[in-house]
Amino acid sequence: MTNEEKLALVESLYAKSGAGDFDAVELLLTDDFFIREADDLPMAGEYRGKTALRELYSHVFGTLKVADLEPEGMTVGGDYVVNLISFRFENPDLAPAQLAEVFRLRGDKVCEIRPYYFDAKPISDAWAYYSQGE
Repeated sequence: MTNEEKLALVESLYAKSGAGDFDAVELLLTDDFFIREADDLPMAGEYRGKTALRELYSHVFGTLKVADLEPEGMTVGGDYVVNLISFRFENPDLAPAQLAEVFRLRGDKVCEIRPYYFDAKPISDAWAYYSQGE
């Protein structure tokens, strides 16, 4: 794949998952796909298989009330695409969360996503806030 095709693949994954079209998302993932969330996050753990993204999104976005995902930049190199984004929550009193999501590609599919949060506290604070029923 060219670098432009790699970027387009990740952009397509975002668009399809944002639209809730996880059947289409799963066509972009390898059979052994996985996501690793850091131990200091409320959604910590490893999520495996083609349905992992569907399950994680349901868990995360079912709890957090994200008003907007703001793209900040995307870059590509080798088998990796890195996307920088910010989460803004519905409650404007909650600090936004910034992260870099690292996508590892194999062939023409995504085989791994590894999110790196600049600071896990905004996610943990929002999780606690929304989990208690606002």
